[in-house]
Amino acid sequence: MEMIKFMRILLAIVVLCVFIGGSLAEADELPAVLKLRDRAKVVNELLEIRLQRLMPGFMREENFDMWLIICNEDNLDPVFKTIIPYDTWTPITQIVVFYDKGEKGVERLNISRTNMKDLYVKAWDPDKEEQWKCLARVVAERDPKRIAINESEVIWAADGLTSTLKQRLVKAIGLKYAARLHSGEKLAIRWLETLTEEELSIYHHIVSISHHLISDTFSSQLITPGVTTTDDLNWYFWQRVADLGLSCWFIPNFSIRARSNADKEKYDPADKIIRRGDILHCDVGITYLRLNTDHQELAYVLRQGEADIPEGFKKAFQMCNRLQDVFTGEFKQGLTGNEILANALNRAKREGISKPRIYSHSIGFYGHEPGPLIGLPWEQVNCPGRGDVVMDYNTCTSVELSVTCPIPEWGGQEVRIGLEQNAAFTPQGVVYLDGRQTRFHIIR
Repeated sequence: MEMIKFMRILLAIVVLCVFIGGSLAEADELPAVLKLRDRAKVVNELLEIRLQRLMPGFMREENFDMWLIICNEDNLDPVFKTIIPYDTWTPITQIVVFYDKGEKGVERLNISRTNMKDLYVKAWDPDKEEQWKCLARVVAERDPKRIAINESEVIWAADGLTSTLKQRLVKAIGLKYAARLHSGEKLAIRWLETLTEEELSIYHHIVSISHHLISDTFSSQLITPGVTTTDDLNWYFWQRVADLGLSCWFIPNFSIRARSNADKEKYDPADKIIRRGDILHCDVGITYLRLNTDHQELAYVLRQGEADIPEGFKKAFQMCNRLQDVFTGEFKQGLTGNEILANALNRAKREGISKPRIYSHSIGFYGHEPGPLIGLPWEQVNCPGRGDVVMDYNTCTSVELSVTCPIPEWGGQEVRIGLEQNAAFTPQGVVYLDGRQTRFHIIR
């Protein structure tokens, strides 16, 4: 049944590709973007697969027989946002109960007015029972031994239960069951960071859209040296994303990454006009089908008479690609982010990589969490808390890092080459979603 649903999901995307005349093999064509109705079908079917395939194992792995997710309409729990249908409304108080019935599977109960589209059993009749009394009854009837709630001092996305709602929960279920409440931090991490085979397949397509939009923005058709500003690029990218019915999960940032010292003397440091000889940088991320992308890419604006980018920049770019290889080569299940950081930096320094810095993070339903934090721009030794989270299979990492190299053509001036690409880590190894940037975008 799951395979049939997955094939329907892929077929919907392929059919749309054909319908709009696009081809994923043609770099100049925008990859297909589904209409809202089709997005809802895809997300809801993926969610059903997740609930059936992932939830039982994670609850048993973390030794919980019940998980309570409780939030209010205008302050939704981060986990809650990932367990509800795409096309539903979430009025007033939301209560979802997962209960492990052993061989009978995990029971999914909805104690709210939200239409859960048959993904959950409606356990509450508002005409016959008060909502919190219903929850108390559901808990007492099942007599769980360990109850997970979303509290965490480390992972923001696992900390969705407010203080007020916890007080109401404790009052409703009584001291007997309140004593069985425990932080479900690791359970929330596993649920949020893990992607199914179907989601990983579709993630490649999502990232291809982001790659296309970056290439479209870093183009000679859009950029006129001496006229176009980085603000123009920011608004262009943001508008393109909005026109597709997608969203940016953070404000797009196109900037002038580097200028030769000679050019710096000619132009104000605050100058945003793109000029010949500039190194351009972007940091952008879009959200589609509930998954996020996060990319940093580089472009070079050719000077008059130049046919190609100076060789020094090519070598620096290759070194940054090598740092990516070194870093992802240290991905191991069960290692913490801090351990991976130390191993990768030690190896990079042994290889002679110039001034390596690693500041990577997990990506998926959220842009920076809940998986391991692997360095920060200002911290290259130890990131307490989030850096102690371990890496697991079937998760994605935003491979964000940089090298700083002297450029001979610029008189030995040092330039930081920073890249960011999204990669999946599975038992088969590491693969970049829709590939990675291996050379500068060229503006002529």
